[in-house]
Amino acid sequence: MTKNIKKYDFKAGLPQEFEIVDLAELYATFKDTITTTHRTGFYHIIWFQQGSPTHLVDFDPIKIKTNTLLFLNKDTVQRFDNKTKFGGKAILFTDSFFCKTETDTRFLRNSILFNDLFSVSQIQVNKQFKLFADLLQQMTDELQNIKDNSQGDILQNLLHNFLLHAERERRKQNFTEIKKGADLDYVMLFKDLLETGYKSQKQVNNYAKQILITEKRLNQATTKVLGKSPKEIIDDRIMLEAKRILAHTTESVKEIGYDLGFDEPTNFIKYFKKHSKFTPTEFREQNTLA
Repeated sequence: MTKNIKKYDFKAGLPQEFEIVDLAELYATFKDTITTTHRTGFYHIIWFQQGSPTHLVDFDPIKIKTNTLLFLNKDTVQRFDNKTKFGGKAILFTDSFFCKTETDTRFLRNSILFNDLFSVSQIQVNKQFKLFADLLQQMTDELQNIKDNSQGDILQNLLHNFLLHAERERRKQNFTEIKKGADLDYVMLFKDLLETGYKSQKQVNNYAKQILITEKRLNQATTKVLGKSPKEIIDDRIMLEAKRILAHTTESVKEIGYDLGFDEPTNFIKYFKKHSKFTPTEFREQNTLA
């Protein structure tokens, strides 16, 4: 009997695909759900206002300080702390809520908050506490109003302002800025394609063709921006998913291999060992969180 990483879609029946939830209430009502490894099809902005929990994002335990804003992209694998008390708010929203225009889509896809290529984005809310608190309150107040033709736009504008101020603050707090240009554009396009294609497409040439550039040009871009070749990035993505499933589920090694596009279990085992020094079973024994 397999046990997959549970994925949750946005709550049905709300006036907007946008919600602000109280963390203490969320914990009290859905403790078993949120303290078990899961992923969601929507974005999270989590404001830890009280407590210093450890939030697990993939295999990265993030020690949270009081008044930290944490930004998590959709489909991120996460788990809330089940041992440390914490309080605050979480802003939840979907692509369809925010992306009303191509400009909105481009902003979200390129935001350093949800697409930091080196780490999970977080900022300390210190001097700007009132600014973020006021924007959060305005969004909360607007949600209390009866839905009309303006509500979605008002909420989206307030959220956009929240994100813009957060980006400004992020740049002040130990952030490595990547120079904008063709190299970064190609890397972002590659990573977007990789998210949907890594199980079935493992050849660099397939991605280069879709971006309409040569393998050599794609290699130049990823090496300059990330210090890795496209092949290394593809391997990293496959290995991340393999480790997620091994650590967080009871799915068999054979099934995991097939799910990730390997025709034979032995090919997956050899591949995994080559990139981690462990067999899948050895990795699971040392890292099981299921």
